[in-house]
Amino acid sequence: MEHVAVNPWAMLAYLVAGVCFILALRGLSSPSTSRRGNRFGMAGMAIAIATTLLTHQGSLIEIVGAVAVGGAIGLVTARRIQMTAMPQLVAAFHSLVGLAAVLVAIAAYLNPEAFGILEPGGLDIAKNSRIEMGLGIAIGAITFSGSVIAFLKLNGNMGGKPILLPGRHIINLGTLAAILILVSLFHLDTPAMFWAIAILSFAIGFLLIIPIGGADMPVVVSMLNSYSGWAAAAMGFTLHNTAMIITGALVGSSGAILSYIMCAAMNRSFISVIAGGFGGEAGGGGGGEAKEQRPWKRGSAEDAAFLMQQAEQVIIVPGYGMAVAQAQHALREMGDLLKAEGVTVKYAIHPVAGRMPGHMNVLLAEANVPYDEVFELEDINSEFAQTDVAFIIGANDVVNPAAKTDKSSPIYGMPVFDVNKAKTVLFIKRSMGGVGYAGVDNDVFYQDNTMMLLADAKKMVEEIVKAMAH
Repeated sequence: MEHVAVNPWAMLAYLVAGVCFILALRGLSSPSTSRRGNRFGMAGMAIAIATTLLTHQGSLIEIVGAVAVGGAIGLVTARRIQMTAMPQLVAAFHSLVGLAAVLVAIAAYLNPEAFGILEPGGLDIAKNSRIEMGLGIAIGAITFSGSVIAFLKLNGNMGGKPILLPGRHIINLGTLAAILILVSLFHLDTPAMFWAIAILSFAIGFLLIIPIGGADMPVVVSMLNSYSGWAAAAMGFTLHNTAMIITGALVGSSGAILSYIMCAAMNRSFISVIAGGFGGEAGGGGGGEAKEQRPWKRGSAEDAAFLMQQAEQVIIVPGYGMAVAQAQHALREMGDLLKAEGVTVKYAIHPVAGRMPGHMNVLLAEANVPYDEVFELEDINSEFAQTDVAFIIGANDVVNPAAKTDKSSPIYGMPVFDVNKAKTVLFIKRSMGGVGYAGVDNDVFYQDNTMMLLADAKKMVEEIVKAMAH
């Protein structure tokens, strides 16, 4: 594909596409405007792709064919994917973005003339483009391999516990230093440097994500999203493509900001996220097997229905177990029945509930739960002490007081909901034998004011709904 000089109309089109991407991010900041945001994003991408095709010469049949194949795969995947699998799907998409950046860099390095990045007189790739290309390869490769590990952890192919390699900090720092040195010397243009950057970057992606525990995986997904954007922006500078620069910068900066916000919400160090392994330092006594036999109370759907119908306020705390059971629609029906009887119903969403940012918000929106009934941690946590019933459905780590009391716990320091302060806690989980994704037992199970509802989340909520209707 030969590069053709970009005319002012093409630059204007790229600018319009960039504005659409900004409006898309603005729309996606709220569930009520997310559909409009998605439409702006789709329009911006359509404008960018059309402009790129019109300003280049090449085989349109091959390009359109590739777009059709990729679009068909994406359409089928979007229609078939379950919401429970959305986190690992996002991780998989991030890996493809990173791999695409690496493949484009390889193609541009091997055939720079086809991308229009030769110096005047055809004297090889311009020196400033080599540094950008090196950064694109490095960030893209890290995104790819890191996202593969994140996918395997989220999909259950790897355990959620941190995998701590001996001497990992020295290995990671040494590898990162080698990558930075090679990128800075890439203007010397030796093929060995190019492939060394790629290989080392693929390796460090694995090494950075393997030590991170399951409880911190939502932050990892957000950070990898940021990496994918910076990889695209770097390649945009190399290829002199304005649309890639704008899009990549928006994705990279928004992902980094989201990661910072989530780190603050989890009381984690933002630098530790970038360095990797921030979930694996703590650890000895808080995780692993459930504690030895301790007394606990088991309740039924009828008990739960009676307690909530007599309450003035019920706060519902959803977690990944709700997503697995697909219980959001039954939960919304239960909430409607309670509101019909004069009970105030609120939903409490932890920043890292589920396995990616906004996971619970999307599920509740899918079930048509009113937005004004959904509250973030800092807005509702103080209300548990004055709440009659805290209804926990499929959550564990985000309501575990060990985060405040047990310094050996892998979730220590993470802000959690104070559900133990409610008059009554109704806790839905499949069995007493399991622990949360971080592998930590929960003292709330054994409190005098807690009633355990052991069953599939959807089945239990449906039984509660039937009991309320009688």
